[in-house]
Amino acid sequence: MKFRAPQRIFILPSTSQLNCVRNHGRSFTSVFRRIQTSVQAGASVGGGNGSSQGDSYLVPGATVATLLMLGALHARRLYDDKKVEEARERGIEPEFKSDIKATFLRLIPLRLVSRCWGHLTNVELPVWLRPYVHRAWARAFHSNLEEVALPLDEYASLREFFVRSLKEGCRPIDPDLQCLVSPVDGTVLRFGELKGAGAMIEQVKGFSYSVVALLGAGSLLPMMAGGDTDEEGSGQENSSADSRKKSWWKISLAYPKVLDPVSTCPVKGLFYCVIYLKPGDYHRIHSPVDWQVLVRRHFSGHLFPMNERAVRTIRNLYVENERVVLEGLWKEGYMAIAAIGATNIGSIKLFIEPELRTNKPKRGKSLHSEPPEERVYEPEGVGITLKKGDEVAAFNMGSTVVLVFQAPVSNLHKNGDSKSEFRFSIKRGDRIRAGEALGRWA
Repeated sequence: MKFRAPQRIFILPSTSQLNCVRNHGRSFTSVFRRIQTSVQAGASVGGGNGSSQGDSYLVPGATVATLLMLGALHARRLYDDKKVEEARERGIEPEFKSDIKATFLRLIPLRLVSRCWGHLTNVELPVWLRPYVHRAWARAFHSNLEEVALPLDEYASLREFFVRSLKEGCRPIDPDLQCLVSPVDGTVLRFGELKGAGAMIEQVKGFSYSVVALLGAGSLLPMMAGGDTDEEGSGQENSSADSRKKSWWKISLAYPKVLDPVSTCPVKGLFYCVIYLKPGDYHRIHSPVDWQVLVRRHFSGHLFPMNERAVRTIRNLYVENERVVLEGLWKEGYMAIAAIGATNIGSIKLFIEPELRTNKPKRGKSLHSEPPEERVYEPEGVGITLKKGDEVAAFNMGSTVVLVFQAPVSNLHKNGDSKSEFRFSIKRGDRIRAGEALGRWA
């Protein structure tokens, strides 16, 4: 079988290889034959059957499929960006409008598709081809190659390039002690203070979802009976960190309860921030503050896309999708990070728990028929200590992170002194980088 390439192609081998090709009839077919030979040799070295004709076409086939996927993703990104930009120019904020897309997506085995995409991106590319593929990806999704820590030919596969580390100093962490920083590079979608019954987070204009459903019924989330928010919130703010830590630990873990969103409200000073990572963004998640991670909770769910259209058309998107939730405490109270998977991004790598596997095959059971897989780090309450800026996890492409945390609120004391209130230093739609301030207090 012969491969015929078009006359114009943006991925080319090195100059020496091109000269070799010209000397043999100027045929691109010989390039693929050379790749075939190298694959056969690699298979023999790796213990495989180098004489297998099916295996000999594995890398060329994977490369072609990868390039086609890159082109499709790039075209879709351009279309979505154009629509969003047109709406912004008209001053229109998209509203929630359910359509048939969600029903159609439920019929597609997106978890299986995502696993296949994962295997495809794990295929080792020929050394000479790696820089061209990685540059093509970076050009399509606006990745900054000047920040990449290693030469491009050292990233053996697209997956390694997705989860790449950066050069030292590329993401300086804001040193201000009265500051909470962004855990990721991305676009700020939503932020604010959690108030009212159920502690709802706005998914898009016209639809919200419960933070309790996002984090899990057994969450450490500080909630109270409706109607007592102000009184209890003040008491919670004045209590010491030690007593708060003990009470939350005993109540939430020893006696987990399903919170009724109608009759419970968040304590005063509970905030949230939703940040979306595009495919070309830096995909590692960092610690926003110094804190103790006490619990990890893994929810097996769907892998719907997390793009702009999906957010405004699929109900409970953040709750429906597979996600990993980390909960714990910092000096101001509660802290949680929810890393949410998406189509082709079912794999979430947790650096503090490398053995965790996400997007595992499910047989004979509904995705939501069993409780989340939970692990308590150090039952005595010590947990895992993370410093501000430490690497916590990584997406194998890009997706969404939801940050839920307590922060100082203004509270007038008897002596007339007032404690400064936490204020966000971002706006909706801002592009933010890991280590930059999300908010401050005096």
